[in-house]
Amino acid sequence: MSHPDPTDTTDPTDTTDPPDTTVNGVPYVAPEGITVAELVAAWCPSPRGVAVALDGEVVPRSTWDVTVVAVGASVEIVSAAAGG
Repeated sequence: MSHPDPTDTTDPTDTTDPPDTTVNGVPYVAPEGITVAELVAAWCPSPRGVAVALDGEVVPRSTWDVTVVAVGASVEIVSAAAGG
């Protein structure tokens, strides 16, 4: 018979799922460790003309490859549109 780990602080009665990440207000179950660059590739046909905000802060394109999207984060992906 195994004994409970006294260092384990998880509540075994807590059956709630972690909050979903949202992308443009839509719940999205993002793979753990996904980067902004990978998320943009999954959501956009091209990263050209795209800007990203992560939890309300603009993410510079130069950091997309190293910026990890945490579970429960709010992501806004916007793209420029031509026309009038």
